[in-house]
Amino acid sequence: MINQNQMQGNQQMPQNMVNQAINHNHGAHEILDSHELIGCLIGTLEHYEIYDQNIQDQELKGILQRQKAFMTQMYNTVVESFSTGQDPTVPTQQYKMQQSNEVTYGLKAGQPKKPKQSVSELTDECYSSFMLSQTKAATSTLAMAAAEMNNPVLRRVIADSVPNMIEMSYELFLYQNKNGYYQVPQLKDQDMNIMLQAYTKAPQQGMH
Repeated sequence: MINQNQMQGNQQMPQNMVNQAINHNHGAHEILDSHELIGCLIGTLEHYEIYDQNIQDQELKGILQRQKAFMTQMYNTVVESFSTGQDPTVPTQQYKMQQSNEVTYGLKAGQPKKPKQSVSELTDECYSSFMLSQTKAATSTLAMAAAEMNNPVLRRVIADSVPNMIEMSYELFLYQNKNGYYQVPQLKDQDMNIMLQAYTKAPQQGMH
């Protein structure tokens, strides 16, 4: 037989669950954005698994494996902060790329491109391009979500992750540029100088 205290306890359970959820300090919009960005990280990591099996160039494979390891820890840190609303066990780390910052400028004519017709036609140029597209998409997703986060811990974790995704994207750009996959055209010197001199500083008041 159920006594009155047990009935009252059962009636109070939903309210306790509500209070627990409120303590997490997550708004509805934040929850939805978090699901989107966590899903984005999962998708990137899963695609990296596919690319890892097909990349031939050892340098690109090394970049992929370093980025995958870093993003896995980033994912775990974000998920823990999202789930608990508290400081994560492993704080946000700093990604350090290994590419040189030198950029090759200019265009060289090549064969016109068109979509590949089979997986066997995909090359390291394709895979590095896929990786760059996904890290750039993750950068945008994280940056937009961070601007509207309610929980201060989760907001800081996500905001601190944005520079890391930018660094990974830049590393892939440099790899592509070095190998001639991502060419960088320049304006004529006269046009460039005109563009560079098109602006001047604004006067500032109240600054010492």
